[in-house]
Amino acid sequence: MKIGINGLNLIKEFEGLRLQAYKCPSDIWTIGYGHTAGIGPDDVITEAQAISLLCQDVAASERAVNQYTHVLLTQNQFDALVSFVFNLGVGSFRTSTLLKKLNAGDYDGAAREFGRWIHAGGKALPGLVRRREAERALFLK
Repeated sequence: MKIGINGLNLIKEFEGLRLQAYKCPSDIWTIGYGHTAGIGPDDVITEAQAISLLCQDVAASERAVNQYTHVLLTQNQFDALVSFVFNLGVGSFRTSTLLKKLNAGDYDGAAREFGRWIHAGGKALPGLVRRREAERALFLK
């Protein structure tokens, strides 16, 4: 599957667009729409470059969801999961209880797991709470 417009808009909304490198709440250098690979404090990009990086990062998240989920997904469920993986990373998704419940066919249980992933740097962050609520709502839609 490929991400739909709802999922892409969700990612863009919560990541925001930053053309200059900044440190995210997890203290990681970030640029564009949440891109973190190889970013340093002096990096600057254009909007076109940010979109290109977003496409690359979304493709990696799509691959992970396609590879590790073994149940049928609606487009909204897929989109929510791609946003989740985009934000947390493949490793966290691959070992998550959310994925275990989903692959066991427990869609409701998987949806409840979104709310457990709201911490960064040991603190619950309001932005992550809102993002997980939005992902859960899309997953259940």
